[in-house]
Amino acid sequence: MLESLIVNTTETYDRPLRADAERNRLRILQVARELFATHGLGVSLDQIAAEAGVGIGTVYRRFTDKDGLIEALFEDKIAQLTAIAHEGLEHVDPWEGFCWFMWQACTLQAGDRGLKEALHTRDRGRERVARARETIAPVATRLLERAQAAGQVRDDVDSFDIPLTNFAIGFVADQTRDVAPDYWQRTLTLLLDGLVTRRGAPTAMPAAPLDDRQFVRAMSRRRPC
Repeated sequence: MLESLIVNTTETYDRPLRADAERNRLRILQVARELFATHGLGVSLDQIAAEAGVGIGTVYRRFTDKDGLIEALFEDKIAQLTAIAHEGLEHVDPWEGFCWFMWQACTLQAGDRGLKEALHTRDRGRERVARARETIAPVATRLLERAQAAGQVRDDVDSFDIPLTNFAIGFVADQTRDVAPDYWQRTLTLLLDGLVTRRGAPTAMPAAPLDDRQFVRAMSRRRPC
């Protein structure tokens, strides 16, 4: 009877502990997602713990290090980009498929600084993110080559021009996010118009230009460390 009481008591205490641990894990992920999106991957685990209202030891019990937390958050997001590239290949018109991918990829990166950095940095210790990232390049290259074969994209564009274009858009989005969050769309429009071989007229700008005050603020904004 005593053994039965001990077992029942242990089960009673284990259940809420497991529930608390899961709530803490989800809270850490949510806070990290928000902080990385706003400030980039330079956010420390101490900052995440403080914002989540948990001790730093709790963070380390859920994730061995920051790279483990980054992989938990961004592996799926990078896989989403690969899926978007595959969707672009399903478009009948190669140029429309290429533009679909560029707009969707840039939209995701413009709204998530951490994702942009996860895509364009090569830090050690993030093997799962690296493997996920490597799945994007072959599909994006197929999108480009298909549009070039159709005579819709200038044939001197190289596959490396595409990720660098995305990186440039991400930089513009970083500089203007607090001034004019949609301004990066103008830059992407200009770049796409420079890639296409035939166009009846320039593409209409999807966002307003910066005024003098906004331009000064954007240009004086310091880049995050």
